[in-house]
Amino acid sequence: MARTDQTVDELINEIERGVVRLPEMQRRYIWKSTQVRDLFDSLYREYPSGTILLWETDDKEPPLQDMAIEQQDNPYSNTRLLLDGQQRLTSLAAVIRGKTVIVKDREKPIELLFNLDHPDDLDIVTEVHEEASENGNGEERIGDKTDETIARIILDELRAEGILDKLRAEDELQKRLNRMTFVVSTKKLEQLPQWVKVSEVFKNDDNATFLRQAGVENWDDPNYHRYNKRLNKLRKIREYTYRIDVLGKTLSYNEVTQIFVRVNSLGAKLRGADLALAQITAKWRNSLKEFQKFQEECKRSGFNLDLGSVHLRNLVVFATAQSGFSTVRNLSEETLQRSWRESCEGMEFSLNFMRANAGLESPALLASPFVLIVVAYFGKKRNYSLSPEEEKQLRYWVLLANAKGRYSRGSSETILNQDLAVLHRDESASELLEQLKRQVGNLKITPEELEGRNQNSALFKTMFLAFRASDAKDWHSNIAIAINHQGKQHKLQFHHIFPQAMLKGTYAPREVNDIANLCFIAGKTNRQIKDKEPKDYFPEIIDKNDLTPFKTQCIPTEKEFLNRENYKDFLLERRKRIATRLNEFLEEGK
Repeated sequence: MARTDQTVDELINEIERGVVRLPEMQRRYIWKSTQVRDLFDSLYREYPSGTILLWETDDKEPPLQDMAIEQQDNPYSNTRLLLDGQQRLTSLAAVIRGKTVIVKDREKPIELLFNLDHPDDLDIVTEVHEEASENGNGEERIGDKTDETIARIILDELRAEGILDKLRAEDELQKRLNRMTFVVSTKKLEQLPQWVKVSEVFKNDDNATFLRQAGVENWDDPNYHRYNKRLNKLRKIREYTYRIDVLGKTLSYNEVTQIFVRVNSLGAKLRGADLALAQITAKWRNSLKEFQKFQEECKRSGFNLDLGSVHLRNLVVFATAQSGFSTVRNLSEETLQRSWRESCEGMEFSLNFMRANAGLESPALLASPFVLIVVAYFGKKRNYSLSPEEEKQLRYWVLLANAKGRYSRGSSETILNQDLAVLHRDESASELLEQLKRQVGNLKITPEELEGRNQNSALFKTMFLAFRASDAKDWHSNIAIAINHQGKQHKLQFHHIFPQAMLKGTYAPREVNDIANLCFIAGKTNRQIKDKEPKDYFPEIIDKNDLTPFKTQCIPTEKEFLNRENYKDFLLERRKRIATRLNEFLEEGK
């Protein structure tokens, strides 16, 4: 193995020219903007930033995939494949060149701001970055938010608890941001003179524009030398030198894959699904295109599912009857190909069952996509021929497991394997229900289960399904609620019955956002109501539609529940009504 050194600028040039490419075994680009911010912060401080692992190969057609940034075609036969360092180099290229990146099939810029007036002692301010969960839920994490948003969330919590008043909270917010050297850009911060766009600094070696923006008029200004030095130091990130470990041309693609898996297993830098993909593509070359093609077909049908944690896991299930990726290394190419074809057929059955039988037409309505895998395997074990009784039992299990959050109560993979074992023994969906009952106890939903839940809860998704089945409609257009309405006016939103502005400062955020304070209406209706109190906007809706819009969404309309002072009583009463409706819905068609 050879070793060399290259600057950030040299590496970015090779990426742009297509000399450095991404092998098929690699995972996609997944970094959040806050992780990119922390990388630039580290390099600005001249902290170590790890090594880069490349493989030089003379292979004329190595299995490749596209990087998250645009690249030219490499006119030369020599290609360097990037095995470790993709997230860092893609981030650096995107910001330094001002390019967009492709993340989850969407093109987006990475916009950072640099604080010319940062403290000399450079306080370290970072956030915890959570990877996408192994069960593929894809819920928003704190790392998705801007630095200003994160700070506001923290300060809102303190205000709600009476620790900070509004003026002090705003002051604390600004102090927090002023201590930071880099932040994820917001329009508000862009307007402040001491914050400059990082990409613009790299595009322009003349500091005059940035100094004038910061209010520095001449050399006599005490900030002239300080800001000038900091801008030059920021640009020196291009000169940061990475140590490059280069694997030799004598190694085969299989050998390199094993090195990739070993390197990325240490320190758990990759998910199990990512390592499994590397092992699969090493045995079955160019299979990634097959996987992505089916993934795209599912996406067009309304189910945009994670390749690794759903589709590849489903492949493993159809090959081994269990969901762990550790068995992948023992599977032959023939087994992988056969199991992939079978798993696609199973997933098609599952998605059709979800839409047509269970009314779950989108992954947004699923507490976990693992339920799709169970239904797919159930279909296979029944040769895709269900009796009327089996269909009813399976539908009931799907809705109940989804409502109870079956795969979020412990190790999701262990629980999935328990359900797969039931089906592997050719037992019925009634045994799946027995396992669920042993896990959660009471299969009925109680009002107490709803307390403290918010829009991210599995019960919130089931609440939508139950209200839709009750023929709930928008309060003004009278169009039935649905998750796929077209147009800004009709697009479904969840509405705070008691507006957040009305409750802030009196009730904690978790009480304000309680599931019992949420309902479903169209965007236009939500904007029209805005911050009106229930006692003010309920009468107009009742005059037009009588009590039906409220009854279909289990909303109390009695006057004693509509005052801010009685908000907790309102929550208690609505939880009772919601629990009753949820149990009715789950029992329907049983």
